[in-house]
Amino acid sequence: MHTLDLHSGTSDDILSLDNIRSVLQRLEDTIVFQLIERAQFARNQKMYEPLAFKELEEKEGWKGTWVEWFLKETESSHAKLRRFEAPDEYPFTDLKQLPKPILASVEYPPLLHPHNINVNNKILDYYTKQIVPNITKKFGEDSDDGHYGSAAIRDVEVLSALSRRIHFGMFVSESKFRSDPASFIPNIHSKNREALAALITKPAVEAALLIRLAEKARVYGQDMNRPASKDDEREREAKIEVEEVVKIYKTFVIPLTKEVEVDYLLTRLQGLSPEEVQRLSNQPPN
Repeated sequence: MHTLDLHSGTSDDILSLDNIRSVLQRLEDTIVFQLIERAQFARNQKMYEPLAFKELEEKEGWKGTWVEWFLKETESSHAKLRRFEAPDEYPFTDLKQLPKPILASVEYPPLLHPHNINVNNKILDYYTKQIVPNITKKFGEDSDDGHYGSAAIRDVEVLSALSRRIHFGMFVSESKFRSDPASFIPNIHSKNREALAALITKPAVEAALLIRLAEKARVYGQDMNRPASKDDEREREAKIEVEEVVKIYKTFVIPLTKEVEVDYLLTRLQGLSPEEVQRLSNQPPN
């Protein structure tokens, strides 16, 4: 599990940028590994089309896609274990369709400001229309190997990791807001998305991330059964294309994370009294 100690750590510890970066870097490992696992199966486009499995409609009354059904089934089990009460977990399934937890609720320290942000619909759409076709293109556009269960398990794992990574951006926003609220408040009031994005963006960090990610994809995707002297063969027989992994982060994960971060900041003052906002405005930077 790539989590912070959310129920026993202090708010300051959990929202430390060092801790947050550590979690995000470990999630890189998870995402790369899971992408490699999904890339071992064919595209199986049928899994992403509504009503493509008549068995689901006949036996389950389900009119959505195979993967959406499998997400619901998986998240229903996890909901009973109170997974989605954690402030860093967001379901793809509507909460109204999920059961209540069996276990008693956990009391978390105050971390995120109340919000209703959930971009899993965008993640699922991009994943099915862009990521899956691109990482399975070696099999062919219409490839179908019939491994609908195994491929769906990989889908759910990749989607869950992407969701957690992208929504974790709110922890970054909260950490930076708390360190210098006076810099954020005027731009929140004016809804200046560009200025808010600039306050939380570090181009050098993003550039280093892409370099690190490429190296991980290159190493993790090698066929280690080949002799070390045949590195060129390892590259040719890679389990996933390095460029595709980098592209996923550069064109989707990073931009959507930034969108989530800014959306969260725009809600950060909601529910606060003018006096509370004024106190935050007068708070010196950490």
